[in-house]
Amino acid sequence: MTEPQSVAREALVHVDALYNHARRMVRNPADADELVQETYVRALAGAHTFVGGNLKGWLFRILQNTHIDMRRRNRRQPSVSDCDISDDVVEANLARSNPRADELRGLITEEIEAALASLSDDARTIVLLDLEGFSESEVAEVIDCPVGTVKSRLSRARAILRERLSEHAPLNWRRDHTKTGDR
Repeated sequence: MTEPQSVAREALVHVDALYNHARRMVRNPADADELVQETYVRALAGAHTFVGGNLKGWLFRILQNTHIDMRRRNRRQPSVSDCDISDDVVEANLARSNPRADELRGLITEEIEAALASLSDDARTIVLLDLEGFSESEVAEVIDCPVGTVKSRLSRARAILRERLSEHAPLNWRRDHTKTGDR
């Protein structure tokens, strides 16, 4: 077993990756903060059980399980609106940036987020873990399923994302891939 203080120090290295993953999973900064905080609470409480190895994978597994628990708990409670940001904050942020570039970036970001949101929770989680750099076997360990399931879900999710985001691909890519039907 590993020393809990050592696990706590090393776990802080992964806070940004955990937050980014949580933010993409729950699509709300406040919920992502809560999810990451609860993940660290659980990780620190269980640090004495960590036997070494892939700390990042262990933390992502806790994050995944915490997300499932929170989702189950929230099914029994009324949901809070995502519109907790005041208009003043939104206007101030818009005024500080290049309006045209931010508009384009925002549209593409919204479409990517919408495409990700259209995936099942399992598929979205697999795609996001893949983007975090986890191998297929590590993803399988984090979400507790066979590697073959991860491979097939990742393949289907990528195909769905390619289809939904194909209009943003370069013209020559679209032309080449629509001829062969390889989308």
